[in-house]
Amino acid sequence: QQLTEFGLVAEEYGGDTMFVDVSALNKIGIPALLDAVLLTADAGLDMRANPNKDARGVAIEAKLDKGRGAVATVLIQSGTLEVGDPIVAGTAYGRVRAMFDENGTPVEFATPARPVSVLGLTSVPRAGDTFLVTDDDRTARQIAEKREAAERNALLARSRKRISLEDFTKALEDGKVESLNLIIKGDVSGAVEALEESLLKIEVDDSVQLRIIHRGVGAITESDVNLATIDNAIIIGFNVRPDTKARERSAREGVDVRFYSVIYAALEDVENALKGMLKPEFEEVQSGVAEIREVFRSSKFGNVAGVIVRSGTITRNAKARVIRDGVVVGDNLAIESLRRFK
Repeated sequence: QQLTEFGLVAEEYGGDTMFVDVSALNKIGIPALLDAVLLTADAGLDMRANPNKDARGVAIEAKLDKGRGAVATVLIQSGTLEVGDPIVAGTAYGRVRAMFDENGTPVEFATPARPVSVLGLTSVPRAGDTFLVTDDDRTARQIAEKREAAERNALLARSRKRISLEDFTKALEDGKVESLNLIIKGDVSGAVEALEESLLKIEVDDSVQLRIIHRGVGAITESDVNLATIDNAIIIGFNVRPDTKARERSAREGVDVRFYSVIYAALEDVENALKGMLKPEFEEVQSGVAEIREVFRSSKFGNVAGVIVRSGTITRNAKARVIRDGVVVGDNLAIESLRRFK
């Protein structure tokens, strides 16, 4: 029933929208979904594309890979994308250095309706950004810069929208205009966009500004902390952690860095902060840092990590977090046993 608000009415209720029960996990409904797509395309859509032109399409997902740089998964909507093409995707630009299909196999070109992972962009685009092939690298850079300027202006315009709330902090009660500046970093662009969009929907009084001054994909860096220092901003890390330099700089400058794995927890904290009702939180103390050098397989214990301690101390029964390239891949893990290598 909620979908009817967006004009999506099921056929069984007299509408023209097909609903298919699907579960990829349980392998249920996939053939029915494919049949529904084909039927819909044949019935009312002109699903044709010209492959003999410069490629255009949309970025489905994007991430920052330590070894390969920015990796964007794009869907070709028209034309043919080839290795070596200069492209612009959202505010990112570059030249296609390599492409991989859904199986990770390198490909030299991609035709309409085919998703591929693209390497070679200067930065990470956002999920939903359109991409296109340009005549040369200079044109791609100019288009990206214009898009970035337009996006920045639109973001500032959106962030200035105010609606009333009650019971703010004493500073707001005294009539002072305050600004809550946020920097968002996440593991994937889709999560960053969802968090940004949700934060900007928080209702705030016209005496306070909620501004997102920067967002990006990947670990929290020293440049993020520098920006937070200059603009007195709070850094929100969604499934990411700061690198060593960023952690040291944030501690030295007193920058508030908060970590979340659930969007609603971040929204609740920000909203409560705007209302002056944020509850005190427990401080996480880092007792030690170790680097995993090798993983051993044990029939009795499963996977056993061979590590070297880089700083502090590692104790049995302590809680551990596994971080790869600044992204949290395991959290709240218990160290059940320790054994010194001989």
